[in-house]
Amino acid sequence: MSASIKNILIISASIGSGHDRAANALADALQSRYPLAQITVVDFMDGDSSYLNSFMKETYLKMIRLSPNIYDLLYRWSHTGRQGTEMGNLMARMMKASMKKLIKRYQPDWIIATHPFPCGTAAYLKKTGTIHTPLAGVITDFAIHRLWVYSEVDCYFVAAPEMRDDLLKQGVSAGKICVTGIPIDSRFSASVDRMAVLRDLGLTEDRFTVLVMGGGMGLGGLQQAMEALNSIPVNLQMVVVAGKNHSLYQQLQAVTASFVQEVRVLSYTNRVPELMAAAHVLITKPGALTISEALTMKLPMLLYEPIPGQEKENAAYLDAKGAAFWVKDEVELCRLLMEMMANSPVVAGVQENAGKLGQPRAAENIARIISRRFDKQRGIVAGF
Repeated sequence: MSASIKNILIISASIGSGHDRAANALADALQSRYPLAQITVVDFMDGDSSYLNSFMKETYLKMIRLSPNIYDLLYRWSHTGRQGTEMGNLMARMMKASMKKLIKRYQPDWIIATHPFPCGTAAYLKKTGTIHTPLAGVITDFAIHRLWVYSEVDCYFVAAPEMRDDLLKQGVSAGKICVTGIPIDSRFSASVDRMAVLRDLGLTEDRFTVLVMGGGMGLGGLQQAMEALNSIPVNLQMVVVAGKNHSLYQQLQAVTASFVQEVRVLSYTNRVPELMAAAHVLITKPGALTISEALTMKLPMLLYEPIPGQEKENAAYLDAKGAAFWVKDEVELCRLLMEMMANSPVVAGVQENAGKLGQPRAAENIARIISRRFDKQRGIVAGF
């Protein structure tokens, strides 16, 4: 192991589960490459880190649930240059104390952020000369928001070439950008016995299987989607994941008890790779980690009820690439699903395009690039 590798601090934000999953996948890849290194994943929005950060997280989640249109306006307003810079600096000043606390505790040789809040806060501390630690941003969406962009970030890892072009337009030098994909768990590349998974769920092997997910928080109009699917005049079977939303889990259990279609309702589960392997199609809100996982498995997707802002941009990107369908209502959802059940060329086309976008080794590639930089010298070296 390089003598300059001591501590790597990966800072996530539990605003949704995707940023945490990306952080953990990257931590596993780095640990495999550097088994003696101290690699720590920290939730920047956890109450133990900062009451203020935790309050901001709860405010964000309530806004998503109760006033999504207001969130959409705020997202777009802060996406422009001046407003984005001002908001980023304001948030960084508010959160700088918790970032300084983390850095003092862990003394990292390298900071990696999988969410723009910790990335911007660490960049602000670098700008003010408080720290000089190398900083990397792992962008966990398929579009660049202005709150990610700071000259103090030493390198960016992005999901697609279009994102590289966007960063270049915003003044980031080419040597700081690498298109790697979004880091996902290596289990999504492992082989799975589909029949065994179906048998374990009490489902049949000869029926079309639909996986319905709403992310770790169980958002995304799950009940509406399932009620629409129950009206389809052909037999299918559904597996729905309610995530950590316990009230939604109980509600879905009650609602689906009288369904004509076969349904299995699950709460939060770590069996998502198996469930994706068993499914013929995924209906989900377009969180970047979930869709990256599905792309790796070439699982056709119907993207439904995206959260305003970044998830709408994710949906638009995948729809434009022909790697998924962005459905606008329940009528279109049912129509496209029945078309996919009847028309294998449609499915084959989506799978082919998904295969072009999937990056199953993103975590390993990011770890390789970071290790190359560490192995060169303690600081940042130019180019990838």
